[in-house]
Amino acid sequence: MKFLSYDSPFGQLMMKLCYSCCLNILWFLCCIPIVTIGASTTALYYTSLKIVRGEDHALTRMFFRSFRENFRQSTVLWLILLAIGGLLASDGYIVYHLRASSTGAAAVLWTLILALVIAAAVAYTIILLFVFPLVASVSNTNWAMLKNSFFIGTHYLFCTILVFAVHFAMFFLVVSVFTPLIIFGEGLCALLSAYLMNNVLRACAYDPEEEGAPEAGGDI
Repeated sequence: MKFLSYDSPFGQLMMKLCYSCCLNILWFLCCIPIVTIGASTTALYYTSLKIVRGEDHALTRMFFRSFRENFRQSTVLWLILLAIGGLLASDGYIVYHLRASSTGAAAVLWTLILALVIAAAVAYTIILLFVFPLVASVSNTNWAMLKNSFFIGTHYLFCTILVFAVHFAMFFLVVSVFTPLIIFGEGLCALLSAYLMNNVLRACAYDPEEEGAPEAGGDI
């Protein structure tokens, strides 16, 4: 039956769903200590990009290879982003309630401050979406990773919107529609995002002087 064969579109779809399920389990288990979320997410995107590029061999080995190689940088970036995220959340909560309890000129002032907090949260989200896939693709300093993630996310805004929509849709489906979809969870989100980000990350990692040589930061 050609429809059920390995090379058929249906067979490839089922294989990718199995990959996403396995990756989701690996990602979740490696995120349990909380502090390792950054390294786990980098490994997830490293492996997802490999799958997108047709190098989907030994997923577990590729995942833990990236986890080890990028552990230090990914963990530092994650702790930085975690602290910034906590600061933005607390500021947003405080400013929102101050605005709600104010009137007149004070309400206008708190509204402007709230708008700045929201703008900062949008920038933060853009960085969060791209920083770990970028770590999985290239080598650079922590500051350059954060800065480039923002510039890439704003330059390729349509890609950013689609990647955000993928994550939001999965969250909505798991919470409001069919909770068992959590078995695919972040694994499927990363795989779909890798399809969307692949050309963008290739363009960012391309160095004409090193054409034909392995790219830094992992064999991608």
